[in-house]
Amino acid sequence: MNVQPFHSAGGKKSSRRNAKSSKPAPSPPSQAPAQAERRPTFGEPSFSPDGKELAFVSGGDIWTAPSKGGEARLLVSDPATESRPLFSPDGKQLAFVSNRSGHANIYTLGVETGEVKRVTYTDVNDSLEAWSPDGKYLYFSNGSQDIAGSKDIFRVSASGGTPMPVSADRFTDEYFAAPSPDGSEMAFTGHGTGSYQWWRNGHSNLDRSQIYVQKDGAYQQLTDGDSKDLWPMWSPDGKDLYFVSDRSGTENIWVRSNDGDNPRQLTHFNAGRVLWPSISPDGKSIVFERDSKLFCMNTKSGRSHEVPVARRGAPAGAAVERRDLSGQFDRFALSPDGKKVAFVAHGEVFAGPAGKGGSVHRVTRSAAEEFGIVWTPDSQKLAYVSERDGERHLYLYDFLACQETQLTTAQAGDSNACFSPDGKSLAFVREGKTLCSLDLATGKERELAQGLFGQPPFDMRTPLAWSPDSRWLAYRSSDENAFNNVWVVPAKGGESRPVTFLPNTNGDTLSWSPNGKFLLLDSSQRTEKTVLTRVDLVAPSDQFAEDDFANLFKPEAKEADKPAKIQIDFDGIRERQQVLDLPVDIENQVISPDGKQALLQAFSGGQSNLFLLPLEGDDRQLVQLTSTPGAKREAQFSPDQKQVYYRENGSIKAVSVEDRSTRTLDLPTEVEVDFAQEKQAAFRQAWTYLRDQFYDPGMHGLDWEGLRQHYEPLIAGAANPDEMRRQIALMMGELNASHLGIGDSHRAGQVVGRTGLDFDRTEYEESGRLRVSGVVAEGPAARAGIEVGDCLTAVNGQPLGADTNLDQLLSHQAGAKVNLTVDSQGKSKEVVVAPILGSQERQLRYRSWVETNREKVAELSGGRLGYVHIADMSSEALERLYQDLDATNQAREGLVIDVRSNNGGFVNAYALDVFARKGYLSMTNRDTPNAPARRLLGQRSLERPTILLTNRQTLSDGEDFTEGYRALKLGKVVGEPTSGWIIFTSQAQLVDGTVMRLPFSEVLDHQGQPMEMNPRPVDVAVDRPLGESYAGSDVQLETAVSELLAQMDAAKK
Repeated sequence: MNVQPFHSAGGKKSSRRNAKSSKPAPSPPSQAPAQAERRPTFGEPSFSPDGKELAFVSGGDIWTAPSKGGEARLLVSDPATESRPLFSPDGKQLAFVSNRSGHANIYTLGVETGEVKRVTYTDVNDSLEAWSPDGKYLYFSNGSQDIAGSKDIFRVSASGGTPMPVSADRFTDEYFAAPSPDGSEMAFTGHGTGSYQWWRNGHSNLDRSQIYVQKDGAYQQLTDGDSKDLWPMWSPDGKDLYFVSDRSGTENIWVRSNDGDNPRQLTHFNAGRVLWPSISPDGKSIVFERDSKLFCMNTKSGRSHEVPVARRGAPAGAAVERRDLSGQFDRFALSPDGKKVAFVAHGEVFAGPAGKGGSVHRVTRSAAEEFGIVWTPDSQKLAYVSERDGERHLYLYDFLACQETQLTTAQAGDSNACFSPDGKSLAFVREGKTLCSLDLATGKERELAQGLFGQPPFDMRTPLAWSPDSRWLAYRSSDENAFNNVWVVPAKGGESRPVTFLPNTNGDTLSWSPNGKFLLLDSSQRTEKTVLTRVDLVAPSDQFAEDDFANLFKPEAKEADKPAKIQIDFDGIRERQQVLDLPVDIENQVISPDGKQALLQAFSGGQSNLFLLPLEGDDRQLVQLTSTPGAKREAQFSPDQKQVYYRENGSIKAVSVEDRSTRTLDLPTEVEVDFAQEKQAAFRQAWTYLRDQFYDPGMHGLDWEGLRQHYEPLIAGAANPDEMRRQIALMMGELNASHLGIGDSHRAGQVVGRTGLDFDRTEYEESGRLRVSGVVAEGPAARAGIEVGDCLTAVNGQPLGADTNLDQLLSHQAGAKVNLTVDSQGKSKEVVVAPILGSQERQLRYRSWVETNREKVAELSGGRLGYVHIADMSSEALERLYQDLDATNQAREGLVIDVRSNNGGFVNAYALDVFARKGYLSMTNRDTPNAPARRLLGQRSLERPTILLTNRQTLSDGEDFTEGYRALKLGKVVGEPTSGWIIFTSQAQLVDGTVMRLPFSEVLDHQGQPMEMNPRPVDVAVDRPLGESYAGSDVQLETAVSELLAQMDAAKK
């Protein structure tokens, strides 16, 4: 689930860390974080055919070393990341995975020739798993053709060709393929998340996986139980199967004999990990990764030892890179005098002229991230937040003196700096809980109020606003019911009092009018339009039209030397709260310098633009300033109100209020990115975000500081960003929690066009002919008239054969005109198709699966039952649910609700409402039949008996739906218990662009028990046999139909 965290307020209490007040003192120039001791990482080892060498990964490159340990030799080096090296049975080739194309695809290296050849061209990540015993094929898995992100097993000729599925059961993860020594069977892992979350130490119900064997199209389950069983490995004689399992509570190596004996534990680790094992050709040893080192186990005794290796050579690590960041700005702020702009690019602070642009001044030089920029009222200095010493502290830069001063030093995170209008004080938020004020002359700090404001990256945009006379501070926070509202507190300290009383949980911005008479804020519920709210701090005086003429003779008021004293009348203030009804969905707001207009960043027609709203009189007509598709951010008035500055697509722009002309500021910005420094900053940022935001402050019982100290040398030894992210993922995995993850936000690769065709693997591998075995309904091939049994013989005139990779020919062809040559019933014909994206093809496969189930339910029930499947809990899926509850489904006597493999979201309550609402009135017009009143009055409701289908892949908000269905007693639940994988999460971007997930909110069931790691139970347990989809059967669905029919029939008696 992806949601924004809420911010709540509370009574006064001390912060978690003790803050010390100190007078600001000049600080030395920004320094890079101290480097930890470097420790290289070693992983993903495998044996050579003679057992004398190991191939393994270190520094994102592939190395070899003697299997007994010793000096390592660099074998494959590239600026990209290489992984999973596997020798061919004859030792002449080494297969490996590389992301040099943007995606993780499979390559082979000629060991003697040094020739590297690309084997796969998919636009998803391939997981290389095995060679066939004869060295002809490579086995791998990916999610290119299944639905709900499930992985299938493929194999492809090592010399080139089109990959073909070997095991592709619908809605089932199949991976870690291991063909038997004689090639007659294939062991693999079924279910679970081990293919992509192997780094998790522990498991939920979702992560449980078993070892299967496939032979002649039939499947046999070899292991079971509440464990995570991964990486099957055959003994040379095929009589034993080794695998990794955490069934003892810790990952260890186990063995199962083909005679059916219970698995036997070989290693006996009580802590730590056992990852990426590989068995030697003679079956005497298994090498594996443990704590980023190489270990070897004797298969007879079970004893293991570290394999000591020393690299002789340097991996192709990330070099110092000079980047042009012009037009790639993250945040910006216009100075109060309108002459300068400050902005952030790649975590560094810069400033430049606000006219046409020009020379740029670099403010910070730190590998850590700086953000939260705000100018002093005199436009001479700039405050910002820096994470350079491991905590978020406030700094002040003086442009005239070219000097930086550290303002706060507490062992706590500070953010949301806001200068008082008189420039004497700086308000800020500490640890997301304490509102503080800093006297800039003395350095003395004062705590003003307590609340939950949120911490970066989950803080609000502008939660603070000073009164024009600098005597009051308004702030946004939330109450014990999570409703987000505004309080005001005297700047010298005193009682905080609420001034808004909105029943909404979300809001980001707050403005105090220049005349001090009102506040403006945005407010919303998650799934509703964001509205603008105004609260008058004093009752407005009556204005009479009869006085308009007389006022023309009054002399103009002279500008006061200092702002008038602000008055707040708390009596009746609730009634002076006014929600302004506007036809846009507001993102941000700010009041003009003269207080007569509001500048709105708002969505209209699905596009973000800027609007002006009059704040005086009765006119509420919006004036649109921009009409471009990019998101608008940090919009601000120039002091004379003639221009509006804003950020769009990374560039700073200005639009004329008068004629709407737009210009882009030319701010040439370059920075040197040193990965050696930046990796430590990114790691510390990730560690800190989890420390401060993870839903359990006890960090699931871990010594979080100890883990930081353990992983810092490994991060220091990382040669490239992928290796760094791998280590951060392993650290995250120690939490044994759901909704964690980390990835690269920048990487992109080729896009492969998809035609919606499946092919007969047996015929292709025997003859090289691509005979169609399946056509995806509504796909390009179906629309072109291609049918099952046809043969695809050419693409754009290029003949297809055993050594032709169809993915390669369709690369970059999505949406293009492609000519296919098809042999249909002995006749060749040309058809034209427009290939679609892989995601679109998978969606078509999914909808075809839904329609098949709908027809099956209607057939099994004799037309009495309808069927809907909810793929996830997104707003799009909710709209799809409304469509699928069509007239046909509404005309049935009952409904099967299927949430198997539901990937979660946030709309469970809205979906539940449809099924929970009960009829209480009916209505009829003249000469029309009775109909439920809810329906005629526009409310979605079913008002029919239902039954719910779940499986172990029903996760996150899908589990919330299941819990609600059970708690509200809407019907029986059939299938498998859900995932036990439910924490509300969001994501954050690190200083280097890495994106990580942050699970921040615990979910409790209606009895107050945590749902994380506790699957929702079923009333009727039905396990689904792996491989069932090949037979066209669905025992869980069939059981649900029979159960609901029996329930309905019993109710009639």
